[in-house]
Amino acid sequence: MGLSSLFRTEATLNAVLYILQKLGGKSDMHKIFKILYFADQSHLSKYGRSITGDVYIAMQYGPVPSKTDDIFKAVRGDSYFHDAELNTYFHFVNKYIVKGIKEADLDYLSESDTECLDEAIAKCKDKSFDELTKMSHGLAWENTRRDRSISFKDILREEGDSEDYVNYIAEKLMLESSYK
Repeated sequence: MGLSSLFRTEATLNAVLYILQKLGGKSDMHKIFKILYFADQSHLSKYGRSITGDVYIAMQYGPVPSKTDDIFKAVRGDSYFHDAELNTYFHFVNKYIVKGIKEADLDYLSESDTECLDEAIAKCKDKSFDELTKMSHGLAWENTRRDRSISFKDILREEGDSEDYVNYIAEKLMLESSYK
């Protein structure tokens, strides 16, 4: 599916800053990725779109948001891709710890975005690496070969949505991505 066209760069950057603010200014990539996954899953189920529009990859330690991971690699300097403006949002304390540089601009996040981010933060903030890994190894991750894209349908099924709703949202996302 050509759903990568649904990626919302500004919303994602500000969602990461929002998460970092709520976690005391810094956090490890793994925790940020799991918070984004659970927030996107919840928002997709409740409101018919994800916050970031990112595509999640089934990695060894759970779902990883593909484009967000690319952004982090660029900021860390581990990528052929470089965008100096990204370095104005956050920097790396070490290979895995991200520290916010500025406040999240809430103009890029809707009320429903922050609601789902807050829920995911509450769910994940006090969990260890192993607990977060285990929590994110649900149906969607299990149904996907490692290093492959997790289907939006499975993300919704994992959330407990009906097959009719799953198909409706999948069709909606396909239509939206074809108009980008």
